[in-house]
Amino acid sequence: MMSPPARSPSAVPTADDPDVRTSRGAETKAKILEAALDLFRERGYDETTMRAVAERAGVSLGNAYYYFAAKDDLLAAFYGEVHEAHVAAAAPRLLRAKGLRERLRAVLDAKLEVIEPYHHFAALMFRTAADPKSPLNPFHPASAPQRRAGELLFAEALRGVKVPKDVAAELPGLLWTYGMGILLYWIHDDSPRRARTRALIEHTAGLVAQLVAIAGNPFLRPLRRRVLALLKDLQPGRVGDREES
Repeated sequence: MMSPPARSPSAVPTADDPDVRTSRGAETKAKILEAALDLFRERGYDETTMRAVAERAGVSLGNAYYYFAAKDDLLAAFYGEVHEAHVAAAAPRLLRAKGLRERLRAVLDAKLEVIEPYHHFAALMFRTAADPKSPLNPFHPASAPQRRAGELLFAEALRGVKVPKDVAAELPGLLWTYGMGILLYWIHDDSPRRARTRALIEHTAGLVAQLVAIAGNPFLRPLRRRVLALLKDLQPGRVGDREES
């Protein structure tokens, strides 16, 4: 099969050019997402319809559904963009940070930087995601890919930290849950520049780092095993499965 001819540097892109179509598609998708977030703030999530989103974005309803098959997909896309921005903001901080305490602070401080512009919108996101049956709930099976992506970021913060193998397997997930607790506190924090949340990170990052450091103490091995067994039992489905068997 012959390769398509290379475009001349002076050639003018047309509407049929793949790059133009991709660019326009990205712009349309971003416009729809922006319109949805505006309406969520104005009307609330439940009162916002896909038709209203399409009208606000200036596109057809079919076009809106082409990019977002359901309303939940709009919030899921927003969460995805926030995570990508978080990873980008955390990367240079992690390069400079030394020790687990500073690396945890790097990840959490980067999160605050990325989400601060959306603080006025945070309560709405929490109400929607707090529903255990919602696919947007961070502990819902449908949110597993996003949860895993968050755990990988904390795994990066653990790079070079020596911990027992059994703890290492669970630690990224535990740290992600710790980060979710910080996020919940941030949602309710009305202090200037979220000063209380920053203080919470400052104090707890050190405590978490200390707990990780002593996890390898051989005298604490029995306690460590009990805690890890408890955490496994608390995972969704574990206790219920055991009772049914």
